[in-house]
Amino acid sequence: MANDIEYPILTLEPTACVADLPFIDYQNNTLFIDNVSTKTLTQTYGTPLYVYSKNALLANYQAYVESFNALNDVHICYAVKSNSNLAILATLANAGAGFDIVSIGELARVLKAGGQAQKVVYSGVGKTADDIATALNAGIGCFNVEAISEIKLISEVATKLGKVAPIALRINPDVDAKTHPYISTGLKDNKFGISHDNAIEAYRFAKNLPSIEIVGIDCHIGSQLTQIQPFVDTLDKFAKLIDELFAIGISLRHVDLGGGLGVRYTNENPASVSEYANALLPKLLDLQERYGLGLHLEPGRNISANAGVLLTNVDVLKPTEHKNFAIVDASMSELIRPALYGSVMAVIPTDLANDTTPQVWDIVGSVCESSDFLAKNRTLSLQVGDTLAITGAGAYGFVMASNYNTRPRPAEILCDNGTHRIVRERETLECLWQGEHI
Repeated sequence: MANDIEYPILTLEPTACVADLPFIDYQNNTLFIDNVSTKTLTQTYGTPLYVYSKNALLANYQAYVESFNALNDVHICYAVKSNSNLAILATLANAGAGFDIVSIGELARVLKAGGQAQKVVYSGVGKTADDIATALNAGIGCFNVEAISEIKLISEVATKLGKVAPIALRINPDVDAKTHPYISTGLKDNKFGISHDNAIEAYRFAKNLPSIEIVGIDCHIGSQLTQIQPFVDTLDKFAKLIDELFAIGISLRHVDLGGGLGVRYTNENPASVSEYANALLPKLLDLQERYGLGLHLEPGRNISANAGVLLTNVDVLKPTEHKNFAIVDASMSELIRPALYGSVMAVIPTDLANDTTPQVWDIVGSVCESSDFLAKNRTLSLQVGDTLAITGAGAYGFVMASNYNTRPRPAEILCDNGTHRIVRERETLECLWQGEHI
């Protein structure tokens, strides 16, 4: 799909690309991450290299806390799937965050990082009986339920364990999030959630089952939303549904609006967290006043994306009559978003002192696939040996990396106001066949 997209020539001003990124900037023509020089990072750890800013993560998380502080009982549950490194999770857990998980593996990571089980919401469409039992025994805060059959299964497992399972039903509101079809989740033809038309019936069914405690209503309409209106439309639908539920004796403790607020990768103009909050707060305050409802949010990309970059070295310059190719040491194995979604991410130099004549380049990796590209038609001044930074790589970067073409996955580094430390070792060749047997 990505290869069918028309990519216009894109010229990005490097300083403008980082102007809105917290704790990522140029100092004396060199790119710094949380006051650590990228030259220091590449000399110390090599490339390709994922680098995150601890203070950017905290600033992005705190924006949610402050923007929704007019409400009581607000839970900001970071979506672990966006970046599940233990150091990232520990940083957010120490700041008071909850967590949105979609697998038992993610639950294990949250607990390992010091997260509290009661601050965990368990989303996802394919929970097994073993998954449910593990989550119940850990004492998670809530299951976000995707189907009638799942409600029944949770009831059966909880009854066998002698526990009560707190649940919120994920309702599919059939709202167009106006985002990429692969990351749109709130339309009636998506696999997620229970149809809005069947919501009352599903809640009635849940109320009559043993070992079930209904605590909320949940949705997630998509990812990388740059407009606020789809969120407003969803909350309008939910407000009417909540009125109906309370009228028939089904009370809730919270409304969960999921995540999905977008970020700027290149030229997007997404709403800020404060603008998002201001659009929703009047209705949320009304629901709080009338029913005592708290709020759950599940941001992932909006917290971690622009807190991280992928550093990659230019190994080969290959100009041709048709295209100019810059072959770098990162690839679709390290960052699959451009190949999978056709995502357009900023690619900027780490050193602004390069005076080479600018040309239009495709930035590609060495994986044996024509879909292996990181950017197309970018105007850049390049020399062999240059280091490039792909911004916005803190979300859905390393977590989607693979060993395709038998490539070791890169290291991950966390920077904190001038200090830097390794938070995941670079894989060795021996790591690639660990667990295999001849």
